[in-house]
Amino acid sequence: MLRIDANQIKPGDTFLALQNENYDGHEYINQAIDNGAACIIASKGDYDVKTIIVEDTKTYLSNYLKELNFDKMNKIKLIGIVGTSGKTSVGNIIYQLSNKLNKKTAYIGSDAFHLNDKKTILEEKPNIYQIYEFINQAIDNECQNIIIELSSNDTIQRNFEGLRFDIAIFTNYNENKVKEDQKQIYLNSKIEPFKMIKPNGHAIINKDDKYSSSFALVQNHNIFYGKNPCEYQIHNIKLDYEKTTYNINDKKVDIPLINSYNVYNFTAAFITLQKLACFDEDILEAALTLKPINSKYQPIRYKNNLVILDSADNLEKIASIIKITKEFSQGKIIAVLDIQNKPKNLSTYLIKNLNYVFFTTDNNIYENTQNEKLNELETNNSTFILSRKEALKKSLSQLEEKDILLILDVKNKKSTNDIISFDDYDELTKLVRK
Repeated sequence: MLRIDANQIKPGDTFLALQNENYDGHEYINQAIDNGAACIIASKGDYDVKTIIVEDTKTYLSNYLKELNFDKMNKIKLIGIVGTSGKTSVGNIIYQLSNKLNKKTAYIGSDAFHLNDKKTILEEKPNIYQIYEFINQAIDNECQNIIIELSSNDTIQRNFEGLRFDIAIFTNYNENKVKEDQKQIYLNSKIEPFKMIKPNGHAIINKDDKYSSSFALVQNHNIFYGKNPCEYQIHNIKLDYEKTTYNINDKKVDIPLINSYNVYNFTAAFITLQKLACFDEDILEAALTLKPINSKYQPIRYKNNLVILDSADNLEKIASIIKITKEFSQGKIIAVLDIQNKPKNLSTYLIKNLNYVFFTTDNNIYENTQNEKLNELETNNSTFILSRKEALKKSLSQLEEKDILLILDVKNKKSTNDIISFDDYDELTKLVRK
């Protein structure tokens, strides 16, 4: 059997020395031989066992996997999602609804593999070998589709080389996150999956993004969605604390997800489900059962107020969260944020743009109330509370009619393998029930 992990080598296996910018499998060849490798595939060197020298081990691996899995790949549809943001939300909506509509689907996300309502945490983004392993698991479990989140680094590292997509989705492209001399490289890396769409496949493209035309390759069947005039036009958007309603052309959409971004996320998913042979009425009915993603603008109702948990932890992400919250807020906006390792401009931004802010931390170094940083956090509309539990409790007590409480940089032991001492969702659930 061909393997790329020297630790997994068994007597008689073949070891392929994979390379990327952070890893060189050639350094583990001797370990592979010690573990019983009978053959080595590498781009350099001479070893005591059968050795095959190739120009590029990653290309060799991609071609090998493509040929090995050629027949099986016809049994499943591949859905790739590309974009600076929104990939996880779109993927999660497709995953929930396709399975609800008996179109069994697996999902390779940025941090987990989802299959049969089970979530396998990924320590790092999977390489092409692992992606084929997940695809095979999906096929063996009789999945009809598999969703794959595709990052720019995936393209640069060639992690999906050789795959062919039935559907590719473009959410958006934020060039501000990329260094000037890297902008074209990263844009090209996001376009690359659209060159890998099957002849009878579909490209689903956000028309409102200024780069949308770059993704509309002439060889593809391009489908556009957005507020601008296009095949799937979004209009008549209404946001409240319970749900979002809007229209896709003449069809009314009612989803139990809040914020304007989910209008785009659901529309991309709606088109995808149509192409997977789901009926419009069934999609819209199933949409009423959608659940939010943990720590991704996750709402909790509290009396007539709304508590929102989000993992946003830097100025750009938090500014975006505040912007979309202000679009539908009917009262004050209050926030709780762990200030540890955060730049001063973030606390300044929050104090300036919100009605009140509770700063907190789990780090005991802040116990010294004379600390200069703490003094800066004590203002007319902000305070510092060392205990995170007390900060949550106090922030809830400050809510008045129709206020919104943002819990930022969420601590959630369910979404990480790191050992942490606090879970915001669990704690808030207890407080709300009281």
